[in-house]
Amino acid sequence: MKSWDDMRIFIATARGESLSAAGRQLRMDPATVGRRIARLEEDFGTPLFAKSPQGYALTEAGTRLMSHAEEAEQAMQAASETVAGRTEGLSGQIRIGAPDGCANYLLPQVCGRICEANPDLEVQIVALPRVVNLSKREADMAITVSPPSAGRLTVQKICDYRLHLAASRPYLRSRPGISSLADIAGHPLVGYIPDMIFDKELDYLDALGVERVKLASNSASVQVRWVASGSGIGILHDFALPAAGARMVRLLTEEISLVRSFYLVRHADDRRLERLNRFAVALLSGMREEVQRLEGLA
Repeated sequence: MKSWDDMRIFIATARGESLSAAGRQLRMDPATVGRRIARLEEDFGTPLFAKSPQGYALTEAGTRLMSHAEEAEQAMQAASETVAGRTEGLSGQIRIGAPDGCANYLLPQVCGRICEANPDLEVQIVALPRVVNLSKREADMAITVSPPSAGRLTVQKICDYRLHLAASRPYLRSRPGISSLADIAGHPLVGYIPDMIFDKELDYLDALGVERVKLASNSASVQVRWVASGSGIGILHDFALPAAGARMVRLLTEEISLVRSFYLVRHADDRRLERLNRFAVALLSGMREEVQRLEGLA
């Protein structure tokens, strides 16, 4: 019978796809990780990984073992919570993956309040310009702008949010007026880099009737800073506008008004973990309140 420690090393290697990545997570020497994996494969009598210069990829046998190993992982986490009697406050570490705009303008306040109410809780926010891979455990849960259609995942809609064309007051004082969509052509536009848009819900160019922008970034916060500094105009999250102060103005609100949604995505097996369940409830409630508050200010 293999020990939980063996499974822990196997899981880390499978998710990290390399001995060095597993070693960093486990705080072990990569050579030690390699010896433990080799011993595990010898015990099972079959290769669990296909090794190449690109890294470690699960074999068919390794894939079959991974499903059992993850079940064991969930059972160990649930047992730990039960034994520790964590029923009153939240504790331990929870990592959330989120798109840049949400990670910069919503999660700091929401998670800050949750942590204030739970002093033993540690929250990590991973802001990535792509979808977070929960299967590889890049995070415990993720916030997305589209519900995923594949994978063993659970999805909850958090709330809708709104976006409008915006500019800074100093910019508008020194530029031609904007009273219709046709006037946009005379202004530098701020937006996403087209070939780096990782979700169709982030493509706002059709709303502006253009194919490209002059100032482009894969970061929503960079776009907000550009517009706030007077470099151009762009479609921004309403909830991000208060962070730029009173200088920001929404434009053509009747012609350009977009509605998008946030979703909370979790690994299906995590529904058995009461700690994550309770954190998810607090996160959903907090995000809904914060979006409503900030949009009211905008």
